[in-house]
Formats: sequence, structure tokens, C-alpha cells
Amino acid sequence: MGADEEYGTARQRFDVADAAPLLLDPQGVVTAWTDDARRLLAYPAAEAVGRKLADLLADEDAQRVPDLVERCRRDGGWRGLLTVRRKDGRPVRVAARITPAEEAHGGSRWLVLLSELAGAPGWDMSRTVLERMVSDAPVGIAIVDTDLRFVWSNAALEQFGGGPAPRRLGLRFADVQPGLDAQAVEAQMRHVLETGEPVVGYEHVGHVRSAPLRETAHMLSFTRLEDDRGHPIGVYYTVVDMTERHRARQRLALLDRAGENIGRSLDLMRTAQELADVAVPGLADFASVDLLETVLRGGELTPGPLPDTAEPVALRRAGHRAADEDLPAVVVPVGDVATYPAGSPPVRCLTSGRSWRAERLDPSSRDWTTDAPGGRRATFRELGLHSVLTVPIRSRGTTLGLTSFYRRTHREPFDAEDLRLAEDLVARAAVCLDNAHRYTRERDAALVLQRSLLPHRLPEQDAVEVAACYRPADELTGLGGDWYDLIPLSGARVALVVGEVPGHGIDAAAAMGQLRTAVRTLAALDLPPEEVLAHLDDLVARSAREEAEPGAAGADGGRSVGAGCLYAVYDPVDGGCAMAAAGQPAPAVVRPDGSVTFVDLPQGPALGVGGPPFEAVELTLAEGSTLALHTDGLLARSEAWAVDAGRDRLSRALEQAGPLDTYCRTVVDALVPARPYDDVALLMARTKRLGTGQVADWELPSDPAVVAEARRTATRQLAHWGLDELVFTTELVVSELVTNAIRYSTGPIRLRLIRERALVCEVFDNGATAPHLRHPRTTDEGGRGLLLVSQLTQRWGTRFIPDGKIIWAEQPLTGVPE
Repeated sequence: MGADEEYGTARQRFDVADAAPLLLDPQGVVTAWTDDARRLLAYPAAEAVGRKLADLLADEDAQRVPDLVERCRRDGGWRGLLTVRRKDGRPVRVAARITPAEEAHGGSRWLVLLSELAGAPGWDMSRTVLERMVSDAPVGIAIVDTDLRFVWSNAALEQFGGGPAPRRLGLRFADVQPGLDAQAVEAQMRHVLETGEPVVGYEHVGHVRSAPLRETAHMLSFTRLEDDRGHPIGVYYTVVDMTERHRARQRLALLDRAGENIGRSLDLMRTAQELADVAVPGLADFASVDLLETVLRGGELTPGPLPDTAEPVALRRAGHRAADEDLPAVVVPVGDVATYPAGSPPVRCLTSGRSWRAERLDPSSRDWTTDAPGGRRATFRELGLHSVLTVPIRSRGTTLGLTSFYRRTHREPFDAEDLRLAEDLVARAAVCLDNAHRYTRERDAALVLQRSLLPHRLPEQDAVEVAACYRPADELTGLGGDWYDLIPLSGARVALVVGEVPGHGIDAAAAMGQLRTAVRTLAALDLPPEEVLAHLDDLVARSAREEAEPGAAGADGGRSVGAGCLYAVYDPVDGGCAMAAAGQPAPAVVRPDGSVTFVDLPQGPALGVGGPPFEAVELTLAEGSTLALHTDGLLARSEAWAVDAGRDRLSRALEQAGPLDTYCRTVVDALVPARPYDDVALLMARTKRLGTGQVADWELPSDPAVVAEARRTATRQLAHWGLDELVFTTELVVSELVTNAIRYSTGPIRLRLIRERALVCEVFDNGATAPHLRHPRTTDEGGRGLLLVSQLTQRWGTRFIPDGKIIWAEQPLTGVPE
């Protein structure tokens, strides 16, 4: 490189501000050494002072020193390129400038300025280039002194408000950005000044002057500035706008909250309120959710938007939330009707199925609903509302209602991103609301089924005082497969029944209904408990086989396999009780003295699974005893050890006697949680006895002549009971039943009259054949007796006992005082 070219290169790349200065005496010996020179050449001052300049240069340039000295003397200085050698021997290419430095006593020295040249292209930037780069950078950059006052800032910082750079000089952060938390920002600056540790990535959220209604987020980084001695002289910080990323995180967080908090139940009103709660204050300052009445009632919905209408549209306010407490006082309360005029924006959303956004509401316009408290509709200015989003609630192509989001004057208007967020939020909630609506329909259907399957009210009778409690495990439908029943039988007796079908919900309830109907049908035959269960077992097994056949229609018999049933018959005349069980726990008996025992009842197999025949036990219950029949859910588990523990708990619960209804609920509450592991049914019956004055019986010989005496005996008993109006019918019934007994049996006959809620006439004989109704021709001489009995009495029938049969007939005691 020639001298002129070298000179031009040195001039172009040399920057005094970046140069390392040192002083030489007239002989070229170093007399002064600076920190910049030490950083450049790595020699400490003690090793550098006293060396010749030639000792610090590479060999080639060291040979040029005499020539350089001559040129400096001739030209008054020199500039060009040199190669210096660091202490570690590494050569460094520098731009050099040598100028004379006059001293006060008249002597002269040479000032040498060395500026390093980088080897990589683009690194050789002057101070001017660096200043231009910092000033024009899109990132906001500023420097504050140790008092945290601005001493310099670039143009990019102006986009965040606070005015141009000259106006900032001497001001503090709080002076230029009063909407931000200046105390927190300055605390970071002081920390950096005190410790020297840089702070990178400090995120700050607030409102800057350039966007006072819009929440903004900025990423700040702080670095301490030091002088040559390492003393702090200020803080250099950068600012990057992170608002869009911050808002994206907020939107994702809002949707996450929606997923966690909306649809936690299948209650429509609660789900609607959850939607409003999530939206405020994350998206809006006020949100309201209005649903169609048909949705809340679980009615059938028509696909598509609502049809166009010229009439106001009434919706039910299902939920709302306000960030400020003054709004709920002037809006439609939750549960009330919100009526929107025809043509209003909410109605247009319902009829078009499209959302609507208004960045700026007319302040003088009134709230669209016409059902404001007190009949006065407030203006949007009075409510402080200035921007709105209205989004129809739609799921599976069906409109369920409407959601409105409002912002008040201290927040920026809704934009297109807010609308997309609101639609996403409502779409998620719409799925939950649709599920809740469908559940409401299913639950209503299940409840109708429940009302038709379980007894609304146990029939009145004089055999027992009875109470029942039922608690399903299926919290969704409120219906399970357990049931209980009380069935009046002939002779003032009653059948007490509890049973259960495997599973829960509407399918189990349907199977339970079939079994309950079958039990009532079998009970009407007056069969012993073990025979009732045997017939029921055959029915379940046969239905299961039919369902298993290829091409068979979907019967419910298969669902009943494994079902359990306990059937007990109590006779208030003598206190006798006979019972049999199929896969059900034995009942407990609370004696009149309060002691608790369990019936030693043979456990028969569950229905439809096959096994040994069912066995019955008979016992006599003292008057005032309480019989507690229950399904196995009351004892919690089916394992033997758990049943024993459950019996102990049940015994303790049964010791707390009281009024039977309260007694029954108390026992269930003590043993069963609100959401039980299994369905639970408890039927409690407190036994009564008919008084001796209510029963009269007579032994009769098997002689046709006794029929007249039987009629007279019955007539005298009715007169004693004050039932003279029933004498004619009773004489006919006694005459016919006794005559049949004499005709078709050979042993003695017994006549019994029972005065309970009905007058019961019973005739016992040892015959094995059951009488049946005949419809005689007009020319027949007989066969009309039982036909007359059936026409004149309330009901009649036959039941078999081990030593014969009983034919009975009942007459109502309407109008007869008890």
C-alpha cells in the first residue's frame, strides 16, 4: 500500500473518541501510558513507560521509525497504518496519528493515538455510525443519570409517549409516563446502580401516555454505565413493545379459564353465570347472558336462527357480571325476563345468527332491554358504557340465546380481535349450555318415569305405620334401580317390598319398573313370599333368554339379571310375618324396647342367575316393632366383612328412635353420603295389631244346615259393630261362601269377619280347588253365587294356605265411622 493510500485509509477509519493515547519524548521513548493503551496492548504502565516506540511495533514497522520521526519533524505530524505487537505477541493492525504536544517549559513531546482496525468486514464502525445506529433503532433506548433523570434518549422512545427527546432531559420516569408504575421501574434502576447486575427482560404492564385507554406491555432491560475508574454514572435501558404478545397470552389465559370454569355442572343457570364470570373483567366490564325460555324448560329447539319477527323478543336473564358494583342496580336481575324490541341489535343477532360489534355506542341511546327495574331505561352515558359485542349462543346449528359484552369509558373500544375472542368464548360455553339443555330434557323425562315407577304415596292401611327414603347414586338423573313398595293384601295384611336392579340411570329405572309391576301382579295372587320370588326369578330368566336370541327385540329382561328383592307379608291379626329374600340383605327389627336384631333369613340367589330354591322364614312381631327393609347400598359394600361393619353402624343408627318419617331420614343421613356409592332404598314399617273387637271367627261343621246359622251369626256381629247397612250384602256373601266350602270340602269350616278399613269376610276350608266365576245361561238353575259376590263386593279372591284355602270378599266401609 502506498503512502497516500495508507494515509487515506487511516483518515477514513480513524476516530479520536475510540483511540488509545500515549506520549513519547523526542527520542521516541514512552513517557505516559493510559488505560486505553493498556487495554489495546495489554502492557501495564510500569512495563510500557521507558520503552521505545519501536519495541511496541512489529519488525517491519519498527524499521520505519527513523523515517516516521523525520516525517513528523518535517510535516508537523503523521497519520497512517501500523502493526503493533501486544504483550502476548499477537499483532494488531491500528490506525495511528502522531502530533506534536508542546509543553509549558518549551519542550516538545509527541502524542500518539492508536485506533484498532477490526479484521472482519462491517466491524470498523466509527462513533458517528454507532450513534446513528442507536438513534435510528426501532427499540426505545434511554440513558438516565444517577438521580434517574433523563440525559439522552433516541427517537424510538417517543412512540411510547412523553414527548421528544429534548423535552425529556432532566425529567424522571414518572414525569413522562404517569400511567405506568414508575416506582417499580425506578426500583429496578436503583438495583442496577447499586449492584452493577444487569436486569434483562423485566415486563411492565400499564397505560402509556400515547395510548391512555389501552393496556400495554413492555419489556425493559437495564445496564449500569461506568466511568474509566468503574464508578457508576447512570443507567442505560431499552424498551420493547410486547403488547400484542401480552394480549395473546391474556386471550389464551382467558380461554384456559373458560375451559376450567365453564360447564362444571349441568345446570343451565349456573353455566350461564360461569360464562359471565369468566368474561369479566378479562374481556369486558359488564357481561350478560340471556337464554330462550324453551332452553331453560328443556323443550324442543328448532335448528337455525330465530325467525324474523316484528314483535319484541323475550329472553330469560340467566347470568350477568359487572366489574363495578353500580351496574347491577340498573340492569335486568338474574332470573327475570329481558325483552328486546324488534329490530334492536340483539334481536338482529338472534335472527341472523351473526355477531355484532359497535366500537362506539351512541351515548344518548337507551339500553335495549325494556324490563329495567322501576320501568326506567338508563342511557349508555348514564351507565358509562361505550362499546359492545353481541354474540348469539349457538350449538349444533341451534340458537340457545344471546351474550352481550360491554366496556366502560376507562377502557379502549372492542376491536376485531376482541370479537373473535368473544365468539370463541361463547362457542365453548355454547357446547356446555347445549349439554345442560339436553341433560335437562333427559332428566325431566327420567323424573316423569320416576314418578310413574315409584309410589307417589304409600297406600293407607291399618296394618303398619310406614315411611320410606330413597337416595340414588346417579346425580345426573336422580334415578336409579332401587325401589320399595307397600301392597295391601286380603285379610288386612300388607306386603312390604324392597328391591334393586344392577346399574343406575334411566335404563336401570325402566328395568326396575318392570320388576315392580311384576311383583305387584304376583302379590295380587296372594302367593307366599318364596313363591312370589320363584315366579319373579322365572320371569327374569325367561326375559334374558328371549333377549339373547338372535333377532330378538330389545327387551329389558337382561338388565334385570342379578336384581335383588325382599318380599315380606305382615298380618296385623296375629302379628305374623313371613319373608323371603333374593340377593337382598336381611331386614333389621327394632323391638318396642329399642333393642335391634337382624332376621335370620336364608339368603336366596339373585334373580335370573339360578341357584337353590328360595326359602321363607316366619316370625311373630310384637306390636310397636319396627321392621327396617333396605337395599345393600345402606350397608355401603357387598363384601362380608363390610356388611358386618355396616350392620353395626345400622344398629347404632336405629337406636335413635323418633317419629317414623324423621327416623327414616335420620338413618339414611347417618349411613349414606350425599353422593352415595350405590342407590339406597329404606322402607320402615312400625307394626300394629287389630284389636280383639275388630276380629270375629267361628268354627262351623260341614253341614248344609249350618248356612242359615252362619248368616244369623254374621248379622249379630254386624249389629254389634254398628254396620246394619251391610247386613243384606254380608248375609248373601256368607251364605254363598259357606255353601261353596261345604260343597267342595270335607273337613270343618271356619268363618272370620274382620272390621278394618273394609269389612272382610273369610271362609277357610281344606279343599284344594279354587272357585271361579261362571256366566250361567238363563235356563241354568245354579252357578250365580260367585257372580253376585263379585258384583256386590269391592273385591274378592282365593289364597292358599298349607292346610287348605281361604275364600274372601271385601266391602268398603264408606260413611261408616271407625
